[in-house]
Amino acid sequence: MSLTDLKRKKPKLDRDKISVEDFIEDANNYAFGRPTMIDEEGRKLRVKLGLDKSTTKVYRHATFSLTTKSIDQLDDLAKQTGIAKSKLLRILIKEFHDKSTGEQHHILLRGEEDN
Repeated sequence: MSLTDLKRKKPKLDRDKISVEDFIEDANNYAFGRPTMIDEEGRKLRVKLGLDKSTTKVYRHATFSLTTKSIDQLDDLAKQTGIAKSKLLRILIKEFHDKSTGEQHHILLRGEEDN
């Protein structure tokens, strides 16, 4: 490989200057899975969908194994709703937990048929 292979193909885009606070806020939004919404004039709107600082002590990191199909479905739901995947899972777990034992059993049987 020669040095000409490393040459930039597209010219750099001029980016608007942003404040340090806006940069940090965008980074936090990205980390918590919050979407960045932009209005008609191109201004950023503040959207609060994720965790707030006073409740972060309630949450613990967890690792689960999911099927590829489940991951794809979760990705689709997250994109459609703009809600973080972890929050969607918490919602779905609560919905299942709040069902009667009979309803849970019925859902579990349907889930086994899909496998």
